[in-house]
Amino acid sequence: MKKWSILVAILILLLVAMPVMAKSGKAQGPKNTCATIQSGELLASTGETLTTGFDEFGYNYQAYMFNGRYCDYDRVLGGAYCDVNLIMKWNDAWLSNEDCDGDSLLDRHYGLGSYVDSGAWLTNHQRGVDNGKKWNYFTKIVAVPLDANVVGGVWYNADGTEIGSVIWGSFATIMSVYNDQGTGDHGIEYLSPAGPGFGKY
Repeated sequence: MKKWSILVAILILLLVAMPVMAKSGKAQGPKNTCATIQSGELLASTGETLTTGFDEFGYNYQAYMFNGRYCDYDRVLGGAYCDVNLIMKWNDAWLSNEDCDGDSLLDRHYGLGSYVDSGAWLTNHQRGVDNGKKWNYFTKIVAVPLDANVVGGVWYNADGTEIGSVIWGSFATIMSVYNDQGTGDHGIEYLSPAGPGFGKY
């Protein structure tokens, strides 16, 4: 009797766990089929072999973040705005730290044809000094849901609730905050009426 109880419990656990695994976004194949940064086989979009930790540009792909000069975010050292510090953070849907589709590049919106409805998000925090006065700017960006539509450069939910202004095509800015000691400007510039939190879209 005990054996049957254990088997039934395992079966119930599997039946409950399977739909949850299917929603994880990486249900297309076992986790161990995905190449990791630690393998030394994955490449940046510009061709360099990726390693763990921060690289010379400021990227730490394993930790889903960038911390460096604004001018280096494109993986080309130098250029405009090198005096601006940039910190970016993102989730797995924006840019994974694995390659599960076998192209030797980190996956983006894995299992989907585009970022739309992927749940991808990014934060962008810039800091600098102008004429001896500090300033900083922070923004949150999300991929829009499948049923969103654009009116006048602004994304709206299916029920008509404003998500945020269009940026990079299928993304919306849901929050921006600006502080400038030089001008005295500070505070929230924009806050999405649909809400500034992640995980909604």
